Amino acid sequence: MQDYRDHDALALAALVREGAATPDELLAVARARAAEVEPHLNALVREVAPPSPTGPEPEGGRPFAGVPFLLKDLHQDLAGVPTSGGSRSMRDVPAAETATVVERWVEAGLVVFGKTSSPEFGAKGITEPHAFGATRNPWDLDRTPGGSSGGSAAAVAAGVVPMAAASDGGGSIRIPASACGLFGLKPSRGLVPYGPAGGEPLGGTATDGVVSRSVRDTAAALEVLAGPTGTSVYLPGGLPAAGLVERLAHEPDRLRVGVTWHSAITPDPHPEAKAAVERAAALLSDLGHEVVEVPVPFDDARLARDFLTTWFVHCAVSLEQAREASGAGEDAFEPDTRVMAALGRATSATDYVRAVESRHEHVRRLADFHADHDLLLTPTTATPPPRIGAFDLPAPVRLLQKAVLTARAGSALRFTPLVEQMISENLGWVPYTQLANLTGRPAMSVPLHWTPDGLPMGVQLVGRLGADEVMLRLAAQLERAAPWWDRTPPL
Repeated sequence: MQDYRDHDALALAALVREGAATPDELLAVARARAAEVEPHLNALVREVAPPSPTGPEPEGGRPFAGVPFLLKDLHQDLAGVPTSGGSRSMRDVPAAETATVVERWVEAGLVVFGKTSSPEFGAKGITEPHAFGATRNPWDLDRTPGGSSGGSAAAVAAGVVPMAAASDGGGSIRIPASACGLFGLKPSRGLVPYGPAGGEPLGGTATDGVVSRSVRDTAAALEVLAGPTGTSVYLPGGLPAAGLVERLAHEPDRLRVGVTWHSAITPDPHPEAKAAVERAAALLSDLGHEVVEVPVPFDDARLARDFLTTWFVHCAVSLEQAREASGAGEDAFEPDTRVMAALGRATSATDYVRAVESRHEHVRRLADFHADHDLLLTPTTATPPPRIGAFDLPAPVRLLQKAVLTARAGSALRFTPLVEQMISENLGWVPYTQLANLTGRPAMSVPLHWTPDGLPMGVQLVGRLGADEVMLRLAAQLERAAPWWDRTPPL
């Protein structure tokens, strides 16, 4: 197991190419590690029979040939296998076809053997679905690994796989990467295709990617995933050229980085969030980059309202689609999900369109910032990973929730404490990550800080549209200067 853990995904693939290990041997180790840690973590929701590549082997071989891999159980469909989305309603409904990104991972040689837990419909920054129970953080089993890619991040941090599938619609790659001491990149909008069943999830704000222990694994995964299909709605610019992994060794040019930890949503972030940013800023300065403190370069309170408006409508659509696919009744869904869906149904078409159209104002504000700064540096999260159950509703609020749902008074929800509670639950500890989704900009969480209690807390960097390679090269520079590879959780 230690030998396995000492290799990242690309290194394991090299062992297979050299004949020093076989895919079966690697898969046996991954499954044995999963069996060892699953009683503690609860990260995996389903085992699958590994699918085989169907296309011809590309010139140069499959970059991840023989490497064990896990899919996220949300949108990452494998034909014939259920994708539950963390919901009881969909846990036994098989997918009709394989998602484009899953096809690309399989063709790259990754050996898919399971699916990881997600909150219901990916709607929270924690991973505690009623359908499967809470997933726990290997750094502290009393705490969350974040969400919505919490199962994948917990499995990677615990050494089950060196890299796992993830997705990000409001921070769902970066939040669990931060909580589990991993690297996570949300690529620029349009770089990674969706489909074939859907076109633009969450109106284009969501994308797929990975959480990994090494920057080069994420870079290689981006090379595998990037590029349009015949059903793509955009022809993305800035596609990574071949050899991206090799170019990580090239130091980035001197960058100007604006830093802030302020947020209207969470005016007083945890001292360790500030400490994480200060440490990253000092490291960037030591590496020769210019770091300057800046005010928040956008209206983050308005952005939060816009984000939640579209999120609640999306939740309503997801619930209805699940009902149509499964025949499930309302009681098959979690109360929080039903409340979010009710808020979505109570949102007028005018309010929804206004929230979508206002994204352009956030883009303009961020573009003004990027005219003078290459990157924005913030905490990834406002607090260390919360404890399991920290966002469970108090009993009086649960009673109110039940009464409103029973009365089907969705429009009345706007005037109850329930909405404020749900805003706090959804964004209170993660107020920084939605910016990149609504503006389509690339953003990454880099594991540079651990609290005195041994909990990881990443820092987020947000770049210009198409700056994915620049950011990966900076991440590799930070990885060399402040390595995190040898940091492993106690589990």
